[in-house]
Amino acid sequence: MAGSSVLIAGLFSAKVKEPWLALDDLAALVESMGGTVAGRFLQRRGISGGRRGDAPGGRANLDQPYSSRTLMSHGKIREIAAAQAHTQAVAVVFCNDVTDRQRRALEQLIGCPVLSRAALDTTKPKI
Repeated sequence: MAGSSVLIAGLFSAKVKEPWLALDDLAALVESMGGTVAGRFLQRRGISGGRRGDAPGGRANLDQPYSSRTLMSHGKIREIAAAQAHTQAVAVVFCNDVTDRQRRALEQLIGCPVLSRAALDTTKPKI
């Protein structure tokens, strides 16, 4: 991974008060493996203004992905894809666990390998 540029991303519930700390921790892990973080993407669930969070089932869904196919919203995935194209990042690492189905969809939409934090092995870099 030495010298490789990666993007990091995370989807967090409104219950998580300081989500940027998880991104900071992931960035430190990537950097300890010799990578460079070219961009950070944070999406919150249940933060929207107005009464949207008070909708029936809204609180029950705070810990659920925006999309079962892509984890985050389509708009956020487009932002990540644009950043990948601009920075030529070799991978996107998510704080969240990513299913195989999500990984395949995200890789197709973003254009590079997608990993979850759990996939990073600190003794043997995979990116």
